[in-house]
Amino acid sequence: MLAVIAFLIGVAIGSGFMLVWGLEGRRGVRAEHRRLAELQQKFVGDQQALERRREELERQRRELKAQEAAIKSGFVTLTDLRKENALLKRDLQNIDVNLNKLELDRDQDREAQKALNEKVAETGRLYLKDNVKWIGSSISANNFTACKQRLLKVIEQCRGIGFEVSDQQQAELVADLQKEFEKAVRAAFEREEQARIKAQIREEQLREKEVDRELKQLERERAAIQAALDKALAEARDEHSVEVERLKARLAEAEEKSQRAISQAQMTKSGNVYVISNIGSFGEGVFKIGMTRRLEPMDRIRELGDASVPFPFDVHMMISCDDAPTLENALHQAFHKTRLNKMKPRKEFYRTDIDAVRRIVEENHAEVQYVADPEALEYRQSLTMSDDDEEFIEGVYEKLDQGKEGHTDDE
Repeated sequence: MLAVIAFLIGVAIGSGFMLVWGLEGRRGVRAEHRRLAELQQKFVGDQQALERRREELERQRRELKAQEAAIKSGFVTLTDLRKENALLKRDLQNIDVNLNKLELDRDQDREAQKALNEKVAETGRLYLKDNVKWIGSSISANNFTACKQRLLKVIEQCRGIGFEVSDQQQAELVADLQKEFEKAVRAAFEREEQARIKAQIREEQLREKEVDRELKQLERERAAIQAALDKALAEARDEHSVEVERLKARLAEAEEKSQRAISQAQMTKSGNVYVISNIGSFGEGVFKIGMTRRLEPMDRIRELGDASVPFPFDVHMMISCDDAPTLENALHQAFHKTRLNKMKPRKEFYRTDIDAVRRIVEENHAEVQYVADPEALEYRQSLTMSDDDEEFIEGVYEKLDQGKEGHTDDE
């Protein structure tokens, strides 16, 4: 079509050119040429514009086609809408049913959780109550720390199952436990005090027996000396005799001993403060500091080492003084922080060194003789004893035991 138009235009231009040429002649040829060139140039420009317009129209056509296809693809038929509407209604009904079921389940879960919480709370209360009661009944004067740890563990277990125990309630339970411990300590103190009084009575009785035995021995000795003196005086017949003077001196000494024994028995605070150790039983650096009012204090040391410990005690100090309780108390106060049994302050075992003990004794009792290194003879021999020697000693004791059993059967 463009070609036809171009041809027609060319023909028209050619006709016009010939007409002008004929009319105007040669004078107007150049002007006509210029005009024709301008027309031709304008024609070319119009042709290019038409081409661009054609391309733009083609592009718009394709876009319209695409939009038409998109619009057509978005069209939904009434049937499809009705089907979709039916599906949506069914889905909504299902959702409503499920929602109602979920609400019912939630309400049931809440009721079940509430019942469970009440059961947990009741179980926790009973568990805590029973354990507090049991711990309170089992507390004694020497297990406060263990009972407190057990109580705190029970509280943590209650919290672990969801039963809340407040800090204030925990503090109250610990305070109640402390009160129970104080009661137990008072009861134990009363028992120990009664035992101490009984032990003191036994000690006094033993002391009285020792004093009586000592006085009787001194009386027999004095009577024998008096008899010997009377005999010597009768034989000398008022003449000076060395034997008489010697017997008089012995008689005076015996009477002095008797008076001293009586005076010592009448003194309620006199006694001996001892410092002993037992490295085979308690290790090194552990000392027992105590007091005895026995006339023979070593009897008390032997009693301590009889059956309660595997080895006998070694004596580092044996201090005779008129106020033994005061010196003993001063030593106990000085080494209070080093005692082994912190649950029972009345126990008299301390971890210290002998020089520290010596300094406290000297501060309260002037100079004192002491043994720095323990002998621990049986303990050291037990460490170095050969198997043969051990079997031999066991055999000796077995024979003694057999002989004792045979003697008992005969009786």
